Amino acid sequence: MQCKSTCDQGESISKPEVFEKMNYFCGMKRRPCFTLLFFCAILIICCKQELKKTEPVVYEEDPHSFSKPSITNVNHLDLNLKVNFETRNMEGIACYDLGQNQGNELILDNMGLNIQDIQIIQDGNTSTASFQIEPKDSILGAAIKIELKPSTQKVCIHYSTGNYSKALQWLPKEQTRSKEYPFLFTQSQSIFARSWIPCPDGPGMRFTYHAKVQVPKGMMAVMSASNVQQKNKDGIYEFNMELPIPAYLLALAVGDFSFKKIGERTGVYAEPELLDQAAVEFTDLERMLTTAENLYGPYPWNRYDVIVLPSSFPFGGMENPRMTFLTPSVIVGDKSLTSLLAHELAHSWSGNLVTNASWNDFWLNEGFTTYFESRIMESLYGKEYADMLSILGLQDLKKTMDEMGPDNPLTKLKLDLKNRDPEDAMSDIAYEKGKALLRFLEERFGRQQFDAFLKTYFEHFKFKSNTSEGFFQFVEQQLIKDQPGLTDTVKQWIFNTGWIAYKPGYDDLKFKQIDSELASFLKHSNFDSLKTAKWSTHEWIYFIRSLPMDKNTERCKSLDARYYLYARNAEIQCAWFEYAIKNNYGLQLFIPINHFLMKTGRRKYLLPIYKAMKENQMEQAALSIFDMAKAGYHPIALESVQELLQGKN
Repeated sequence: MQCKSTCDQGESISKPEVFEKMNYFCGMKRRPCFTLLFFCAILIICCKQELKKTEPVVYEEDPHSFSKPSITNVNHLDLNLKVNFETRNMEGIACYDLGQNQGNELILDNMGLNIQDIQIIQDGNTSTASFQIEPKDSILGAAIKIELKPSTQKVCIHYSTGNYSKALQWLPKEQTRSKEYPFLFTQSQSIFARSWIPCPDGPGMRFTYHAKVQVPKGMMAVMSASNVQQKNKDGIYEFNMELPIPAYLLALAVGDFSFKKIGERTGVYAEPELLDQAAVEFTDLERMLTTAENLYGPYPWNRYDVIVLPSSFPFGGMENPRMTFLTPSVIVGDKSLTSLLAHELAHSWSGNLVTNASWNDFWLNEGFTTYFESRIMESLYGKEYADMLSILGLQDLKKTMDEMGPDNPLTKLKLDLKNRDPEDAMSDIAYEKGKALLRFLEERFGRQQFDAFLKTYFEHFKFKSNTSEGFFQFVEQQLIKDQPGLTDTVKQWIFNTGWIAYKPGYDDLKFKQIDSELASFLKHSNFDSLKTAKWSTHEWIYFIRSLPMDKNTERCKSLDARYYLYARNAEIQCAWFEYAIKNNYGLQLFIPINHFLMKTGRRKYLLPIYKAMKENQMEQAALSIFDMAKAGYHPIALESVQELLQGKN
């Protein structure tokens, strides 16, 4: 006999050692079966304990998904894709195994997909399903409602991607380094997985997946799953992700790239022309992974690899499990921008392992991760280095707060984004205000106690989703239950607008030194007072941000001529171009600004520069550059810049 409950791994429970003893007592010895009853009782208790582990998931209502997993949920996706660069589309079959919640319909999210046919499988028989596609919502796309029969086990959707998919960027070979093969990559966060796969597209809905992807011969494919490390001859690649993830972590990249090992569990994929340079820049990747594990527990995803994408990638990085997607702008030759790697690695715990239930709780992903990133950087490079990064982050937060205003509801950690684009939540508030709350708790309770709390948090919510309310309840029970005044402070931090009066205890000695040198420089116009020889990227950014906004174009000219700020790494360039434009020096830098905006697609860089141009008498120049550059921007960055310059459609 077997207990019919299901264990965490999805296997039937058996107790062979119990069965052996039952046979001995009831068969060979033929004694009264009191012992059998005893062992059966033990077996029943074991089954009941396992049942406790598989209590039904309670799904939060997601304002950005049509899916209703409380009616019907899915456990697993089998995906078959054919990538066609000539027509710039993908043909696919997405087959879902239904989960324990099964009602009379399955609702999936769809954004511009061509749905050709849907089939259901029950008792081994395949039949055509009745379905309807609901009217389109301008933000969310359209729901696919599929009728189910009581014994339906699997649903298969035959589809192709449309002419425009917000997740996909198809790059011609001319926009790659080798100029020999085109490139394709996806960006599914926040709600764009639905534009290349029909799916339950909410962060609180998890499933495992297997994929088979056919690409042109001579090209390689990787996904957020197990990956091969070299090209195959037929262009067919298979992937497996046996751990449940939400749809926004589905990812695919196709191009001419290779792999290079960094550590036992880490490596980098990049176009051949960039591969060696990337591997050197990311030398510390394995150390980062070990450091993260020492802080908050074993790495749960087996391998941690990164792929360096073309410069049009709209973000710094995307934390797709097992395969972080990364901007090439982080490769500068001195490892000064690798905190981005630490950030994406930290997402393996905060975001991928424990996920915000909806985009209303985005800070649970990014606030935790930004705090975790800082801890990794401090462990590897020292407190002084990590604190410089943290101070710059607080400056970003203050700038965002000033622009939004202290009463703006978007300055809350807990958001209400119903009827709003979830991209509205992608600001420094989630990252830096969320981080500041965790830093506050660390300073209040000490690192030892707070680290123990975080380990408990990750263990308790692993492979689950959480809300701001759930976090507040957990922190109240586990950390601050005996301090009612502190409870109120944490509640205000999460649910109120604006900033809590709090100054973290960061080491600002290096920045104070820059303040002193800058004051002397401004007073005497003497470059010798600036000891820049050993300045890091972070010190240069702090220096540029500290310069007065006084329209002094001669100072701008002198600084640029002496330090070539227009030709440094992307972080320094962005800070300098924004400052120069606001100080009437933008026209003199038009050529390098134009080159910068043409070659990079990272939204973090594009928006402040275009915004400064629009607001400082360079609007026509901005529109002219955008008109030439937009063909190379990913759809996410394209829409953001277009909205900034031309208004929302």
